[in-house]
Amino acid sequence: MENYQVGDLVYVKTKDTQYRGIVMPSLEEDMLVIKMENGYNVGISKERIVSIEKIDRGETPRYKKVGITPKRREDLKNISILSTGGTVASRVDYNTGAVHPAFTAEDLISTFPELLEIGNISARPLMNILSENVLPLHWKRIAEEIKKEVDRGAEGVVITHGTDTMHYTAAALSFMLDTNIPVVLVGAQRSSDRPSSDAPLNLISAVIAASEPIKGVYVVMHGESGDTFTYLHEGVKVRKCHTSRRDAFRSINTIPLAKIYPTSGRIEYLRDVDRLEGEDPKVEINTNLEEKVALIKIYPGIDGEIINYYIDRGYRGILLEGTGLGHAPEAIFPNIRYALDSGLLVAMASQCINGRVNMNVYSNGRKLLELGVIPCEDMHPEVALVKMMYLLGNYPLEEAKRLLTVNLKGEIKKSTRFDCY
Repeated sequence: MENYQVGDLVYVKTKDTQYRGIVMPSLEEDMLVIKMENGYNVGISKERIVSIEKIDRGETPRYKKVGITPKRREDLKNISILSTGGTVASRVDYNTGAVHPAFTAEDLISTFPELLEIGNISARPLMNILSENVLPLHWKRIAEEIKKEVDRGAEGVVITHGTDTMHYTAAALSFMLDTNIPVVLVGAQRSSDRPSSDAPLNLISAVIAASEPIKGVYVVMHGESGDTFTYLHEGVKVRKCHTSRRDAFRSINTIPLAKIYPTSGRIEYLRDVDRLEGEDPKVEINTNLEEKVALIKIYPGIDGEIINYYIDRGYRGILLEGTGLGHAPEAIFPNIRYALDSGLLVAMASQCINGRVNMNVYSNGRKLLELGVIPCEDMHPEVALVKMMYLLGNYPLEEAKRLLTVNLKGEIKKSTRFDCY
């Protein structure tokens, strides 16, 4: 194959089709990414490539750092932005295909000058990882770096994150952090080199939220298909609910905390929130997590041996993602009993996502309760899983069982609002 580099215009022939476009940077060594003439990026497995013809040589990347030194303003809060990957804050050189992370404060302000009027911005990268590759060890590192930022004087922290598993990270940080400042996770559904990108509005909105006198962990993402407002979601009540829409994130079993209008900088609270004034920023972290916890989806014909698999490998907890109000087939009851007798914490969330687990309605659910399965109230499965990891990492089994149904960080609501679904 002909030698090529980022920015070159190439013609790629695969085993079943062909592509023409500009070579783009790729995070995977075995993938070739090109930007086609229609503006979309396509990833091609190098194993499928038959030939690559270089049509035109790319230009040398021309991006230069912008000589802007943001001045600190006493009337604005100190906001730290930490990058874990994704395309929320990056710029593309369309002539060369080069992608330049905008992760110095100077770069961010050059790309998003609106930030100058919102906060005193500092920024740095933590890692560059696809969110589907994020592990609990990454959650721990993010928590530790947040504490470092607060110790340095940050009054709000923004975490840029890939969208696929952002709600897992938000839940983990919610349980691991005890803080009186806002920690806001933000992502983008559309890459920054597309006209329909949601990155600018989402990031600006996240910094607005991080400047508010609120505490806890939140997610900010688009609130509609247009560009009018974003939503501020609680980190323990949010979930990605669509593969590609810009308003993919939804608050589950509650409504969003607020609407943010990034153009005007206005924030409209939709629920009551404890507002903090005059407190010095602080954060304490507890990164103890039990990673040997499994999430098992119930389906017709499920083989109970899957439960035995985790028991025999030393797992300490199993979260069942049950049907309806929290059910599982009687055929796997012996396996569930084996798990409980083996000292595992076994709990039940609903694969319906919306609604509350109620195992007292039907005989099947009552039998599971009698076995010792714990209902997870109105937590959606991902939050229940992360909470189980946190509890088993910090408490004896019986205390972990008790705390699973106790509201710790807003993950359990006493009642479900009718207008949240």
